[in-house]
Amino acid sequence: MTRRQLIYKLGTAGALTLSRPGWTYLQDNSRDLVLRSETRLVLLDVSVKDRTGALVSGLSRSNFEVRENNVQQPITVFSNADVPVTVGILVDESRSMTPKRAEVLAAAEEFIKESNPQDQVFVLSFSETVKRGLPDDVSFSSDLEQLRRALHRAAPEGRTALYDAVVEGLKHLQTGRREKKALVVISDGGDTASTHTRREAMHAVESTSATVYSVGLFTPQDPDRDPGTLKQMSRISGGEAYFPESPSGMTAACRAIATDIRTRYTVGYIPKADDGKGAWRRIHVEVKVAGRPHLSARTRLGYRYEPEPTGAATAGRV
Repeated sequence: MTRRQLIYKLGTAGALTLSRPGWTYLQDNSRDLVLRSETRLVLLDVSVKDRTGALVSGLSRSNFEVRENNVQQPITVFSNADVPVTVGILVDESRSMTPKRAEVLAAAEEFIKESNPQDQVFVLSFSETVKRGLPDDVSFSSDLEQLRRALHRAAPEGRTALYDAVVEGLKHLQTGRREKKALVVISDGGDTASTHTRREAMHAVESTSATVYSVGLFTPQDPDRDPGTLKQMSRISGGEAYFPESPSGMTAACRAIATDIRTRYTVGYIPKADDGKGAWRRIHVEVKVAGRPHLSARTRLGYRYEPEPTGAATAGRV
């Protein structure tokens, strides 16, 4: 399957639409092609590690087993290639970040350097409000200097609108044109200023196929520390949460995230349709390799199934 054959629009279920030869494409007045189909495809980003925590590459489709609600699913899509992704970097710019800001921005730059050069990247900073880092007419960039300016555009002030940043970041991810999507959240405290609730932020994470990584900079004395939120967002989506002991550990954490994104497998299957609108479907992935019994797979815990209306058109950019 080529990238042009996979035409999709991310829906609230995190399921995708799969195009096949012979299907009809309709041109509308925009630059989008409209694909009429009721076939859905769930795409999973899967990270595989050995018992030492080292990432494992070079596996094949036959090494993976996928279950949805405890029912094994035939794998219809598989890739182990380092493909470009759409990725958002969310940087906490609340006042408490001032003493560690230099290390945080340096680590974020390192993440960009270690990522695929063709990635679509955007930056959001958040304090009491969420602000774009890139110019208003630039949605994404792969230019290191432009992204460096985006990281340095804001200044620490006020409180922390973490939930608002996550919701806004996930929305912006869906406008990207890369099949795989990830969000990297860097914060030193819990939410103290959002208009969205924690429940709404978690629902947004559950309702997207994006992988969320988080880096928390906490000390036991921080009154607003909330590592549980960062852990849960990452766990639900199949990402990972990092908690370096000091700001100097930020670079290693961001480098590890970039490596994880570039070595994840893409595993896809067509889910069974039913009328369970909004129902949570659990996902479990196992890796089986002869002579290597201690491999573990990490992916999202599940997704919310939203049936497509009969005859509905699904649009995707090519």
